[in-house]
Amino acid sequence: MSAQSPAVPVDLAERLSQFSELWSQKKIATFNDYEAKLAKLKGEFVWHTHEDTDELFLVVSGRLTIQLRDGDVVLGPGQLFVVPRGVEHCPRAEEETAILLLEPAGTLNTGDAGGPMTRPAENLA
Repeated sequence: MSAQSPAVPVDLAERLSQFSELWSQKKIATFNDYEAKLAKLKGEFVWHTHEDTDELFLVVSGRLTIQLRDGDVVLGPGQLFVVPRGVEHCPRAEEETAILLLEPAGTLNTGDAGGPMTRPAENLA
C-alpha cells in the first residue's frame, strides 16, 4: 500500500464501515516501515508475544481488555496502551470493539503463537 497523501485524510469511521470480519487486520496507511491497521474484535484472542517489537493499541469504539500475566489493562474509546516487546498478552473484548494498531510492517497478529487465528493484514482501499 502506498503512503497516503497528506492532503487526503483517512476517515476511520468510513474505513471501519467497509468490513465486518472480526480479528482481521486491515491496513489503512503505511509510514516509514510501519503500518496503521484497523480491526474489529469480539471475544478472546490468543496469548502471544512479539519478541522484536512493541505493539500500540488505540480503541476507536467499544472497550478492550489487554490481559497481561501480571494484570489487565482496560481501555475505552480514545485510550491507548503500548504492549512492550516480549510481553505476553491476550486481547479480549466483551462487546464489538474497533481498534487502531501501529506496528512494524509484516508483524503477525498472533506473534509467536501461530495457529488458526494467524492472518496477514489485508489492504483496505
